[in-house]
Amino acid sequence: MKISELLSGDRPLFSVEFFPPRTEEGVDQLFETIDALRPLHPDFVSVTYGAGGSTREGTVEYSARIRAENDFEVMAHLSCVGETREGLRVMLDRFAEAGIDNVLALRGDPPRGETEFKKPEGGLSNAAELAAFIRDEGYDFDIGGTCFPEGHPDMISPEADMEYLRSKIDAGCSFLITQLFFDNAVYWDFVDRARDAGIDVPIIPGVIPIASYAQVARICKLCDASIPADLASSMESLGGDTEAEGLLGVAYAARQCEELLAGGAPGIHFIALNRAPGTRAVISALKASRPWERAPGAAVSYDSN
Repeated sequence: MKISELLSGDRPLFSVEFFPPRTEEGVDQLFETIDALRPLHPDFVSVTYGAGGSTREGTVEYSARIRAENDFEVMAHLSCVGETREGLRVMLDRFAEAGIDNVLALRGDPPRGETEFKKPEGGLSNAAELAAFIRDEGYDFDIGGTCFPEGHPDMISPEADMEYLRSKIDAGCSFLITQLFFDNAVYWDFVDRARDAGIDVPIIPGVIPIASYAQVARICKLCDASIPADLASSMESLGGDTEAEGLLGVAYAARQCEELLAGGAPGIHFIALNRAPGTRAVISALKASRPWERAPGAAVSYDSN
């Protein structure tokens, strides 16, 4: 089923992002995480595509396996980095053969050791071109795009960033998923600016329940996402106690998601880092408290599965 169809329902979506593991231990952890999350019925999961296509085979393999073994939809990430048009066709054909209906179109990060994206010979320049390529080649995928509430690291100006985002929609993206953020005001301001720019597709917030503060701080540095001073101070006061960091991370993410859903966000995309506890706790809390019923114009009830 296409994600845009799921988004047309009367309830918010819960989705989870995984990455292809590189070791047997990592494979076990991934599928233990999926088993732990299955009773919560995520509406879809996504499988990332490594920098420079470094996990491209894993993206296909694990997207197909997750799709075959579970009752939720899968969205496969696809990047321009290091790919020719023919290579992209091969990947898209393999996704289609696996029964996958949804693709997240990405420019992608430069390969390890490189600082700038370089258009591959015979390839594409950006995510908007990739979305248009998928559409123009006649594939029947639902196409998603990413967006950056605090600005893309390569952004020239906020205006240029928004103009480029609109080109993704014009190219065929039917929904957007944000980069991670911790300040909900950043999300709402971004949504307002997108609407003012004529972008009217659903914008799903990306949220990461912190399990390791040091790890998340590194991720934020790479993608130019900020950590609010109060949250950073609270995490730092725990002195590296990862158990306490995880408890605080769940509490913060649950409150963050509650506010987003009560404000009318169309769902939450959880960046789980292939671990279950934080994401499972937050989704469980949200399904118990049902904050979307407080959203303007929300339906009174629905099937919580």
